[in-house]
Amino acid sequence: MTDSSSFPSFLFVCTGNICRSPLAELAMRREAEQRGLMVDIDSAGTGNWHEGDRPDPRARATARRHGLDGNQLRARQVRTVDFDRFDHIIALDRSHLAALKKLQPAGSKAHVSLLLDHVSGRQGDDVVDPYYGPEESFETTWRDVEAGCKALAARFLDRPSTC
Repeated sequence: MTDSSSFPSFLFVCTGNICRSPLAELAMRREAEQRGLMVDIDSAGTGNWHEGDRPDPRARATARRHGLDGNQLRARQVRTVDFDRFDHIIALDRSHLAALKKLQPAGSKAHVSLLLDHVSGRQGDDVVDPYYGPEESFETTWRDVEAGCKALAARFLDRPSTC
């Protein structure tokens, strides 16, 4: 069994863990895979409304259009133990960031941030929740999470080689 503490870890958090955070999890898995890296990546929601459910069918369809399979993912709620398990806990909007900061235990190792704060020129922006919008809004969400994950990967996964 591999010790997950030996490689970087990321938890993506949205409201119900069925739209934005699963897409971010899949986008970050792709970034790590393209770099050939072992990375602990998961997603969760601030609420437990969809606990155990697969991502929204529209989110899964969006993932499929981008060559990814979200069928294996299941929604769960963020827990205080996540602040010790993950190096980076990434909120998809400012309401999630506020909720995470309230939940974060004193002295936890996790760095809590807003996803689009990692994208140049997007500091303070939220990834818009596509749940109540048309199916096309999932593509907008995909573009945002993909940009955020590319920026996170460039910052935290790309390391200069040492010879």
